[in-house]
Formats: sequence, structure tokens, C-alpha cells
Amino acid sequence: MRRRDFLRKATATPFAVGGEAAEKPRPNILWISCEDSSPYAFSCYGDPLASTPNIDALAARGVRYTHCYSVAGVCAPTRSGIITGMYPASLGSHFMRCRIQLPKEVRCFPAYLRDAGYYTSNNVKTDYNFGVPKGTWDALSREAHWRGRPAGKPFFAVFNNETSHESRLVRTGEEYARTTPHVTKRVDRSKIAVPPYWPDTPAVREQMAHFYECVSEVDYEAGRLLRELERDGLAEDTIVFFWSDHGVGLPRSKRWNYESGTQAPLIVYIPEKWRVEGQGKPGSVDDQLVSFIDLAPTVLNLAGAPPAKQFQGRAFLGPGLTAPREYVYACHDRMDERYETIRSVRDKRYRYIRNYRPFLPYYQYMNTPEGSPVMKDLRRLHAEGKLSKTAAQWMADTKPAEELYDVENDPHEVKNLSGEPAMRGVLARMRKAHVAWQDQYGDLGLFPEGEIIREEAQLGTRAAMLRRPGRAQLLGALRAVAGTTNASVLKGALAHPEPAIRYWAATGLANLKLRAEALEDASTSVRIAAAMACLRAGEDARAVAVLRAALKDAEEMIRLEAANAVDRVGGKLFEKELEALIADERNETNYPARVANRILNVMRGTEGKVR
Repeated sequence: MRRRDFLRKATATPFAVGGEAAEKPRPNILWISCEDSSPYAFSCYGDPLASTPNIDALAARGVRYTHCYSVAGVCAPTRSGIITGMYPASLGSHFMRCRIQLPKEVRCFPAYLRDAGYYTSNNVKTDYNFGVPKGTWDALSREAHWRGRPAGKPFFAVFNNETSHESRLVRTGEEYARTTPHVTKRVDRSKIAVPPYWPDTPAVREQMAHFYECVSEVDYEAGRLLRELERDGLAEDTIVFFWSDHGVGLPRSKRWNYESGTQAPLIVYIPEKWRVEGQGKPGSVDDQLVSFIDLAPTVLNLAGAPPAKQFQGRAFLGPGLTAPREYVYACHDRMDERYETIRSVRDKRYRYIRNYRPFLPYYQYMNTPEGSPVMKDLRRLHAEGKLSKTAAQWMADTKPAEELYDVENDPHEVKNLSGEPAMRGVLARMRKAHVAWQDQYGDLGLFPEGEIIREEAQLGTRAAMLRRPGRAQLLGALRAVAGTTNASVLKGALAHPEPAIRYWAATGLANLKLRAEALEDASTSVRIAAAMACLRAGEDARAVAVLRAALKDAEEMIRLEAANAVDRVGGKLFEKELEALIADERNETNYPARVANRILNVMRGTEGKVR
């Protein structure tokens, strides 16, 4: 028997599910994913500069989705959401580079596929913000492949391509050519359409060109996998997904909750024999809203496996679908060494953004994005007063508490409509959708990281924090305190029994440059915020002592909270501690050292990344 015929027969063999033989075969499912890639870099999405013939051919045979969104503008939180089918803020995996314990009842969705008789392989990306639970993958390595499965098993195979990651975009010359060996069509830099939130400089055009060309290399590798599938005789037995984890790895895109950061390409090819009526029509375009939270239930639905109770999304392909979703949601929390709390809601036309820390700038200094030539030109031209009005607004020292954009008419989201009288109805509706999402799923982003870590040690998981009675009332109280500038309310909230509310109260007083009488609070996170408030209000030796102690704390994220507080009050009184923080051998992420280094560089008039 020829290998192709053997493999086709093996795939079509019924298999056991729960001890009983399945009545019919199941489709194979192949995921081809890439990193940091917005849809416009794929020519099937309409950009004439893009060169992606293999992905275009897949779209011509399948469905191209125009409204697909990640749950965060960065990889690890997004991937934790994809693999569990749960919003990161409901698990505590919403911080970039954190390490959580999964609740015992939460499994990665490939484990459910294994229960249903599938062979699961991953080549090789995980990056879930938690360790890969046993039983998730049959094969997890750079050699993992559907070809490793036993005869008679359908497969779920994942291949991830890193060529378009933001780290590749800063390469030039021989190094860049070496990482994109199959790119023969170079992009004409003069024809690139530079978004209005970036300056139009040669460096920006070069970065954008690198992005297009890295995506062309992604396309080449995707084509190689699709040809392997064809050679193995599996093309008509395999449903193929192609997607990127979030938007392009450039400033104001990756990490941010705008269209440029959260919109992702998604193409799905369903062979005719596996199509449900009305789905998978070749060359079709689907404009329904799709969230990456929907991927897990969709794969299980296509595989004929029941949905897991943990899932917080909906299947958008396969039989028995529920009504299309009305909104998609995204979070922006701690990104590397900088804290943020931003939430967004997107419907088919509008995007609503809630900034819980409006007192912080859009762009906090972060080591990784600051290495981008785009970011360097933004900083340079802003300092020279040469940025356009549109680009300059993203360099502001503060931001509004709410943003609202008509994405249909303002695709770059540069005109905030939240203050327009004519938009009050839309604003109220989108705000209500945001609150409903928080109340339904919980939002650990409203809790300081130090408190989350402390409670995880006591409760076993971060998610357990959201199982308290009165969760909606607590979240409502957090929203009220986090959003107010009323000094009387903030001072009164310092006596609240919930540490997270006291934290936001002290933080709010710090922003008003008013004292927060909480320097002896039981919570270290609250004491740090209170010390920041007291020092912004004036000299305070007790507050200095609090921050000095926190900069030496045994917990790295407490040291990070303290370093960020020092960054807001000035490092003059903490120079010795900041030097020690850079040299601290306990640092695992090195994030506290990055902030300390930045503070010292600013103080001393020097530049450079963390030592």
C-alpha cells in the first residue's frame, strides 16, 4: 500500500471515545500560527505591498475572517486564553511574564481532544504564563509533527513560526537576510502607507518594510507545511487554521488595545467532506466578530467533542452554533516592567477603551519596545517638537479615562469621540458591556499584583480570589474607587477591609498629590502606594523608609511595584537601593532592574538599556 493511501485510510479509521467505537471518522486539524502580525501584511486582506501567495491560496480555498481579535495585545496572556478558552484576567494570567497555578478543574483544551481520541502535537510554542500540564500534548518539541501519531488516530497539530516577532524587525543587513532567506520580493519603501500615529521617517518605513518581508517568510513556511500535508495525502481530511497571536510588533500596536494591537488575521480551510451547510465556502469572507477565546470551543466542536464547562467563548464553526457574539474584549495589564490596567470592548463598528490608570502616559518606558527605531524616532521628534498633532497625542503624559472610536470611519483610531454629545448613547452601551464582562467573568486586573501573589499562596490559585461571595459588588466598588478623583471618597476608602480598594484609594491620592495615611497598612502593595502618595505630597521620612524596605522585599513583583513608585516620585533618595536592585541576584525576570536602571539613567543624564 502506498504511504499516501495508508495515511488516508488511517485517518478515516473510527476510534474509541469513552470506551465505545465512534460511528464516523473525525477530521484532522492543523494550526499554523505566527507572531506579531496584523492582517494588512497578507495580500488576501487587500494590501498591494504584501506578498503572501501561500496564505492567499489558502484563503481562496477557505474563509477569511475580517473581525478576529486577540484577548490582549501581547503573546503570553493571549496564549493562556487560547489554550484554556478562558479570559486571562479570570485566571490571573493577564500579566506579561507571570507564573500562575491553574485551578485543578481547568485543563488545556488539547487534553479534551486527547480524551476524544486525537493525537496532539505542538511544534513548539507554549508561553502560557503557566507550566504545561501533563496530558496536554502527546508531542511537544521542535520535531513534533502529525507524522508521529499512531496509525488510526486523527491529529491536532500546531506549528508556530517566530519569523515575524518584533525582535526580528530591528535586524538589518546580513542578520536580517539570514532570518528571511526565502524573501525575494523586497518592499518598495516609498510606497508604504505610514499610519498617522507614527512619524513618516526613513527608519519607520524601513521597520514597516521589514515587517512585510518577515511575513513573506512566514508565508513560505506555511506553504511548506501545506505541501507536506498534500504529499501525505491528508489535505482533504484536514481542517486548517492560520492565525497570528496579535498585531504587528511595533509601538502603539503590540501591547496596546487598539485595532493595530488586537486585530489578527484568521483564515480557515474546511475540506468539503467536513463542512456544515453554509460554512467553509471557498473564497468567502466572514465579518462576524471572533475572539481568540472562541478557538478552543470551535476546535472541539469541529472534532465532535463536547465543550468544556470552563470555556468562556463560543464555537463559530461546526454544528449547533449559538448566536454570533456582539462584542469582543481585550486587556492590557503589566507589560514587562510597567504596570497598566486598560480594558477594551469592540463591536462591529466601535471600540471603547477604559483606562484605569489615566494618570500614566500612553507610552511608559519599556526596554523592549524602546529598542525599536520607530520608538526612537517618536521620542526624538517629540523632544524636538516636530511630531504631527496626531502622533504627538500618543506621547502625552496622561490619557483620558475613556476612549471611544468609530473604527469604521476612523480605522487608525485617532479621534476620541467619548466627549461628543452625539455619542453618549454609544458610550453608555459600550461602557455597560465592559461592566457586564467584568461582572460575568471576573477581572483580577483590578487587584495589585503583590496582593494577587499573596492570596495565591494562601488560596492555591489566583482564580480562587474571584470565588468570593459578592464578587460583582466588589468589582463595582473597585471600579468606583479606581475611577474617582474625589479626595473625600478616596480617603474614606483607605479604611475599607479589601486591600485592593485601599490600594486604589492610595493610588488615587498619589495622583492628586495628597497624603494617604496608610503607611502601616497590612498590605505591602497598599503601603507602597501610600508612600508614593505621601512623597508626592511632600517630604516624608516614613514614606522613604517604606519604599526602601519594599525595594529589598523577597518577592520580585513587590520590588517591581516599589521601583515603579520610585519612578513617579524621583530616585534621588533611593540611589543606593536602586543600584542594589540592578545587582540583585534574586531577579528572575529582571524587570525591577530595568526600572531601576531607567531611573538612574534619567537622574544622571545617561542612556542605555539595563545592565
